Amino acid sequence: MRIFVTGASGWIGSAVVPELIDAGHEVVGLARSDASAAALTAAGAEVVRGTVDDLDVLRDAAAASDGVIHLAFKHDIAFSGDFKGAAEADRHAVDTIGAALVGTDRPFVIASGVAGLAPGRVSTERDMPTNDGSPISIRVATAEAVLDLASQGVRSSVVRLAPTCHGDGDNGFMATLVAAARAKAVSGYVGDGANRWPAVHRLDAAHLFRLAVEKAPAGSVLHGVAEEGVALRDVAEVIGRHLDVPVTSVAPEDAAEHFAWLAAFVGIDAPASNTLTRELLAWEPAHPGLLEDLDKGHYFQASTTTA
Repeated sequence: MRIFVTGASGWIGSAVVPELIDAGHEVVGLARSDASAAALTAAGAEVVRGTVDDLDVLRDAAAASDGVIHLAFKHDIAFSGDFKGAAEADRHAVDTIGAALVGTDRPFVIASGVAGLAPGRVSTERDMPTNDGSPISIRVATAEAVLDLASQGVRSSVVRLAPTCHGDGDNGFMATLVAAARAKAVSGYVGDGANRWPAVHRLDAAHLFRLAVEKAPAGSVLHGVAEEGVALRDVAEVIGRHLDVPVTSVAPEDAAEHFAWLAAFVGIDAPASNTLTRELLAWEPAHPGLLEDLDKGHYFQASTTTA
């Protein structure tokens, strides 16, 4: 298959591209910079220059493909105060790609998330998020629109990713927790730290995206979750041990000062099941779990930075 991938040089995309190529697919990656283009070329992918705002580029690349994996998102503006703008740009991109695929029976896979799906209980692929009118609901509506394409001749699917897709080189949530602990000389967790985050290694996530584009039935909801839930206190304890700092509870009212932008997420209890996904696609996560990955030490190297 000739597969068009947006976000192809990003954290997940840079694992998806070799996963696809190693399986015999041709990859066309969207690149917004010379550095991204060079990385994709080195990985063996064809390059299309543009951004998620270049709707004509997205339309033409999607129409010329045998399938699309959409991973791009404006994380830079989303986490600097304009989540609504990032989500709206994403919706325009998805609508454009979807329109190019209507009636073709080609696959269209997008990334979404499981965080907040069913607070306080284990969520499943059958759970649907509530559209409450908040900025994050724009992404909820985008995922719904992709699933609706199944009735318009598109083999669409949504991969809901765990809040932490960990691995060597991660600059996301785990790296931010490590950076906060280093800066404060305290490894913190909110309340009693019993709240759980599902987790997945980026290489396992990449494998799931390949399986989805190859064979997920139209309208599938998939959970990119390898571990159902890891307690945040357990995470904090590993971080504290590696940095040789105390492990301490942070009061909810002090979370913003300690965790910065991550404060809105660090207290969430969001366990999630992958049972239906594994049964549907025979996906078997094979890479280290979150605590084991943290114990490998790469998150604690001096060069680690936050996104």
